[in-house]
Amino acid sequence: MAIDDIFIQAFRNHQQKGDLFHPLGREDHEVYQASTIGALMEGVYDGEVTYGELAEHGDFGLGTFNALDGEMVALEGRFFQIKSDGKAYPVPPAAKTPFAVVTLFEPTVQVAWPNPIDWKQFQAAVDKAAPSKNIFYAIRVRARFDYIRVRTVPRQHKPYPPLVEVARHQPEFEYDNLEGTLVGFRFPDYTQGVNVAGYHVHFLDKTATVGGHVLDFTMREATVDIDVTSQFRMEVPECGAFLDADLAKDQDEAIHEAES
Repeated sequence: MAIDDIFIQAFRNHQQKGDLFHPLGREDHEVYQASTIGALMEGVYDGEVTYGELAEHGDFGLGTFNALDGEMVALEGRFFQIKSDGKAYPVPPAAKTPFAVVTLFEPTVQVAWPNPIDWKQFQAAVDKAAPSKNIFYAIRVRARFDYIRVRTVPRQHKPYPPLVEVARHQPEFEYDNLEGTLVGFRFPDYTQGVNVAGYHVHFLDKTATVGGHVLDFTMREATVDIDVTSQFRMEVPECGAFLDADLAKDQDEAIHEAES
C-alpha cells in the first residue's frame, strides 16, 4: 500500500470512531502562539514571553529567541536552542522569545512507514490524506534520516535587518545517517503572515546534539504522530517594536524565501 493510502486510512479510521479531534473545550490541546511570523519578517526580534511561561502552554513546538539567536525545538517538555554553530543547547526558563508556537502534544493519528521517503513526498502524502486544510496539525516524526539539510539563524544586532535578509546568509548544515525527530506544524493557507502557511518543521537528533529548521531530507523507518485540533490561540506583544511594525503588507513571497 502506498504511503498516501496509509495516511488516508489512518485519518478515516479516526473520523469514523469520532476521536480525530480531542474534546472541545480542552485548552491543553490548543495551538498556542506568541506573536506572528509577519512581525518576525519585519525584524521584530525581541519579545517579553519567557520560556518558563511558554512551557505552561505546551511541551512540543518551535520558535526562536530574542535577537533571533537561533532556532527553538520543544520536545517532550524539553526546550532546545539550536545556535549558529548548529548545536543544541538547553534553554533556561528566563530566556525570552519574539515568536514561538507550542501545544501539549497528544496525537490521535499514527502512521508507520519503513520505506524511504523525502520531504516533498511526505508533505504531499499528508496533504492528500488530511480531512481538511482549514484546521491545525501538530506533527512529530521519529525516523532514521539517510540525509537531512537544516539551517539556523545567527544572533542579530540592532538595527535589526528583515528576516528575508538574514535568511540569505544563514548557516546551513547537512547530516547523513542519523536518527532524530521532526517537530512541526501544518497551518492553513489563510494563516499566512500569522504563521507559515503549510509546513513549518524543525529537527533535533536523537542525542539532542544538533538540529535546525528543516530544508530537505530523505528518511526511513518513520513513525509519524499527528495531533489534530481546531483550537488556536495567539497573544501579541503589548509594547515594543511590534506596535509600530507594518504588518498589513503582502508578505507571502518573502515568507516563502525566508522559510525555504
